[in-house]
Amino acid sequence: MTFKDRVLGMFVGVVYGDALGATIEKLSYDQIREKYNRVETYKMDWHKANWAPEDRKFRIRGNGIFTDDTLMTMALMEVYNTEKRHLDSYDMAKEFVNQVYYEKYYVPELQRVTNIHERLFVPEQFIFLRHALANCEPREGGIGNMVNCGAAMYIAPIAAVNAMNPKRAYDEAISFAQGHQNSYGLEAAGVLSACIAEAFKESASIKSILNVAKEYAKDGTGLAIEDLLNLAEKLKSKKYDKDYVVREMQKVMIKYSPMGDDVNRSATKLGKPSNHYTPSRLFSIEELPIALFYIALHDGDFNESILDGINSGRDTDSIGVMVGAILGAMKGSSIVPEVIIEDIEKVNQYELRKISEKFSDTAEEIILNDIKSEMKWIENINQLLGE
Repeated sequence: MTFKDRVLGMFVGVVYGDALGATIEKLSYDQIREKYNRVETYKMDWHKANWAPEDRKFRIRGNGIFTDDTLMTMALMEVYNTEKRHLDSYDMAKEFVNQVYYEKYYVPELQRVTNIHERLFVPEQFIFLRHALANCEPREGGIGNMVNCGAAMYIAPIAAVNAMNPKRAYDEAISFAQGHQNSYGLEAAGVLSACIAEAFKESASIKSILNVAKEYAKDGTGLAIEDLLNLAEKLKSKKYDKDYVVREMQKVMIKYSPMGDDVNRSATKLGKPSNHYTPSRLFSIEELPIALFYIALHDGDFNESILDGINSGRDTDSIGVMVGAILGAMKGSSIVPEVIIEDIEKVNQYELRKISEKFSDTAEEIILNDIKSEMKWIENINQLLGE
């Protein structure tokens, strides 16, 4: 399997997972069961399709339309295409903010060309406030933000430019994403990047990917992943009892992500104290541990992992993105049938394969430059030690 095919697998895994989960995002597991029974295709109407336009913020979804998870992934790919080097928080402050807030993209949910900024949730808009308006020190950009999966959801390109090197992928993801997120939201971005980088190895296995997650995850993120992976092992004999598995998984996850199904903000919650989305060394975002849980439960079976992941509810599109990125990098583009790729390209008006090919050329160039630098360092250090 070629590097280009693994990059394409990672990318279409992101897009497909996003499109699958987009129709049911923020619905609880019980709400999904009541309305759809079980979602097994992206070819379905959004659960808000019949709402008034102003109530759905004039957006459309369903039938393959993807969200900001994919748009921001493409924006990060384009930063790499422009800079052709590794990135850090200073690039978040300048190049990424430029892509998201000043460059024009076609936004499928809005059906028009505009800035990605118009589509973003407030925690992702935070990077404009911090970097363009507050002129903060870039490495402190994520301080004060709502702690969520907003950085992890688009971090996959960092894994590709550090393919097969989980440590470098983790470090670069942390360095870059600290301009956007903090606490366990930042940690999730680093751990997911490390897992995807591991998945690029020819020798990668589900076990090796999960071991990377356990090795790099710290504090509550590490505890949540460890507990859910242990649970996955115990539940393998019952993995087709979907209801039982979700209930047991959520019992574990609530210890680390206390909001549970309470994911929608409203005026009635203003001024009420809670631990929702606040920095903590004991908490974790739920999307990454859940994605890893279902990958472990189904031993890396793509369809079972991604479908169970999105049907578990809440931040469904980002769970789908994370499963898709990891297994796509591991298994290549064949995980998503060609006819589905073509359909999603048409619906969203993006040539996904061309976007991926351009980025994979960039990633390959960065990796080859790393090898040259490493060889030069080895030569120099040998000379120094020889002296």
